[in-house]
Amino acid sequence: HHGKMVLLRLQKRLAASVLKCGKRRIWLDPNEVTEISNANSRQNVHKLIKNGFIIRKPQVVHSRARANRHLEAKRKGRHTGFGKRRGKKEARMPVKVLWMRRQRVLRRLLRKYRETKKIDLHLYHELYNKSKGNVFKNKRVLMEYIHKRKATDARQRQLADQAQARRDRVKAARERREERQAKAKADLLASYEEQDKKSKK
Repeated sequence: HHGKMVLLRLQKRLAASVLKCGKRRIWLDPNEVTEISNANSRQNVHKLIKNGFIIRKPQVVHSRARANRHLEAKRKGRHTGFGKRRGKKEARMPVKVLWMRRQRVLRRLLRKYRETKKIDLHLYHELYNKSKGNVFKNKRVLMEYIHKRKATDARQRQLADQAQARRDRVKAARERREERQAKAKADLLASYEEQDKKSKK
């Protein structure tokens, strides 16, 4: 057994250098200890490698199976209770990030509506400032507001149109009446003049 106890440190180091890997990945054939211990140069080690007395062992596996399984569970919402949290609420999901997301959603919607002519520039500007002022907590609320607003605007416009039409009607009637009165006056004057002429004769 004494022969087997030969230290093959040099050979292991040379082999690692030749095979371009770490010393722990070198396998020296335990049945060829004497053969290997005679190799004291890189060339000799090369030969041994060629003969298969020295082999590079495969990479040690570092499996991510467990990690992946854990992540799967986390995606379903497991392992996220108070006991698992290390950061403050603000650090885990900053309020600012939520705010930016919300603003971008609302502004995108407003832009789209403006480009498709669903809202005019004035309403766009008003709603833009309102959303900046934290009036709409999400997209749905903003959309509902726009629909409601458009309905009330349309109703007001309708009422305004009706009022205008009524004004126009009244005005036309007044003008007609005034014309009639003027004509009646003119006729009256004319008849007076006729009588005056007759009486003068």
